[in-house]
Amino acid sequence: MADVTTLSRDEIAARLSAPPAERAAFLRACAEAGEAEAQAVYGQMLLDGIGVAKDPRAALGWFVRGAAQHHLMAINMVGRCYDLGWGTPPDKRRAADCYRIAAERGLDWGMYNYATLLALGHGVAEDKAAALAWFRKAAALGNAKAINFVGSFHEDGWVVERDMAAAALCYARAAKGGDFRGCFNHARMLGAAGRIEDAIGWLKRAGASATPAFVEKAAAWLAASDLPAFRVRGVQAIRAAAC
Repeated sequence: MADVTTLSRDEIAARLSAPPAERAAFLRACAEAGEAEAQAVYGQMLLDGIGVAKDPRAALGWFVRGAAQHHLMAINMVGRCYDLGWGTPPDKRRAADCYRIAAERGLDWGMYNYATLLALGHGVAEDKAAALAWFRKAAALGNAKAINFVGSFHEDGWVVERDMAAAALCYARAAKGGDFRGCFNHARMLGAAGRIEDAIGWLKRAGASATPAFVEKAAAWLAASDLPAFRVRGVQAIRAAAC
């Protein structure tokens, strides 16, 4: 492979649009040349097994190298690895430290992940007020998952007064932003308002991008719903979309 430092912008774009295995090889060369962005992206490819064999331990190593260069997403991903035990034993405290650093430096995903640990009391003392503040900061940057979580605070009355209208607005924004939990919660609100057909459409969108575990959890909730349409059509919609 040619020296990556000598490639033109068009040549780099061509390498990045190549098939996964070729793109992975190019990114590895860039990562080995010390490019922090490439280290973060190549680490993600190793984590997902895209273009290379899945290797969480090696992924963590590349994230650490990127983090050492103050790459914010790499710092966040080191946190994810410690949070979820990818390539290392889980360590929620270390995960929280990484998320906090990324959050304080302005990364919306760092804000979201740190807020989640604060809300649950994992790796840090539970502090729902601080969690909401970080979720709101991430939401202001357009993070759809954070917007959905702000909606949950309003629906459940955590820190703020219970406000179903505010919750519904957040869920609608999160759904339109592509968050599958937002899609599901938006569907719940639409169903409660009698807008069944609209709700079914959003359940399909939720199922199309949700994790298998979430689909089953959502289907169980729908099956126990007071709405007959949710008990049958809703369950069918979210499961069919996930196939």
